[in-house]
Amino acid sequence: MARFTTFRFCLDPTVEQQAMLARHAGAARFAFNHCLAETKTALNRRRRHLDVRVPWTGFDHINRFNAWKKTEDAGRVFTVDPAGAVSLTAIGLGWRNQVSQQVFEEAAVDLGHGLRAWRDSRTGTRAGPRVGFPRFKAKSSTVASFRLRNRCSPRGRASIRVGEDRPRSVTLPVIGVVRVREDTRRLRRMTTKGRARILSATISHRAGRWMISLATEAADLPAAHRHPVRAPGDHQGWVGVDRGLSALVVAATAGGVEVERVTDQPRPLVTGMRRQRRLARSVSRKQKGSRGRRAAAARLARHHHRIRNIRAHFLHQASNRLVKTHDRLVIEDLNIAGMLGNRHLARAIGDAGWGEFARQLRYKQAWRGGHVITVDRWFPSTRLCSGCGVRNDGLTLADRVFACGCGTRLDRDLNAAINLAARGEELDRCPSPGARSTSPG
Repeated sequence: MARFTTFRFCLDPTVEQQAMLARHAGAARFAFNHCLAETKTALNRRRRHLDVRVPWTGFDHINRFNAWKKTEDAGRVFTVDPAGAVSLTAIGLGWRNQVSQQVFEEAAVDLGHGLRAWRDSRTGTRAGPRVGFPRFKAKSSTVASFRLRNRCSPRGRASIRVGEDRPRSVTLPVIGVVRVREDTRRLRRMTTKGRARILSATISHRAGRWMISLATEAADLPAAHRHPVRAPGDHQGWVGVDRGLSALVVAATAGGVEVERVTDQPRPLVTGMRRQRRLARSVSRKQKGSRGRRAAAARLARHHHRIRNIRAHFLHQASNRLVKTHDRLVIEDLNIAGMLGNRHLARAIGDAGWGEFARQLRYKQAWRGGHVITVDRWFPSTRLCSGCGVRNDGLTLADRVFACGCGTRLDRDLNAAINLAARGEELDRCPSPGARSTSPG
């Protein structure tokens, strides 16, 4: 098994199970904050030149928390007999047996990852923007979530199982069997046939609903669903994919043949902006801390969640059409963060989901044995003439038709897609350090 994927379902828990899920999420938040407090205390003592070992990795936090939760510092339970005598009956964290112990361990591991990311960001070994130091998690401002690992019993029975008692259900340790709203047939067949293995489950509370994400290690796709292997000297067949606003995707070959054009994108953010403004005003008019404000905020969160799902569903459909029909794709590395600085186009760019679309193309193409080349952002795909190669620096965003002195006249998005396809063939023959290639293996 060499392919990792995630199955996400919406849970339908009972009232008792909802309380149990909230208790697990609170336990994860408590363990994270406690481990972070110990790290900060040790760092402060280290600054005072004291010889103190600072817990940093996930294993350090797990060992310290497991030792602390059984001591008197974690809690004490006293009993009083009829005569009035007080006696100590139990020590340690009194409610630790009400939740799965994996919740504490996974929260400690998450803190270790955050501390390592902060250190690597400061030393320059981590790419991207600077990562801040981990902060304490508040109940009101963080998403309630926790993670459970899929451990096996000595008899080989997994602790996380799907569709055991009923088809639409998932079995979790300590929590038990929880109903699921969606159909789990695909995942059940994969696990039954040995083509998939559940690694962990992340349960989160978003938009008033409990969601579960099952991280799965699956086998490679069958040969019928994979692209045929090309000859070593074959540099043809590249398809340029240009992303835009009027047309979400325009794909074409280097020969000028348009193979795909997606213009029916739903634009859920723009369509639902009127309702979003009304829901946002409803939240601002409620008194802070009141039950009405929490209900209004939940309605607004459900609206945002629906917009996100509509966009993701459409992007999956568009990326599937490209990946299933073409084994060689070329996209450009867009500076999306910089484009969002344009206040006139920021909403439309954010609603298009260009970055998510590129991410889906890369991993889906790798699953099917295809290739994706990412051209650097300085390649002028829009300004170059696909016929003669002359660069038109006077092209503006309002010019939707690319016209050149050589007689070439065509849609500007189609012209950019053709240039990207030609650039892909060129990079396939002579790879450039400025381009990234995603290929299987």
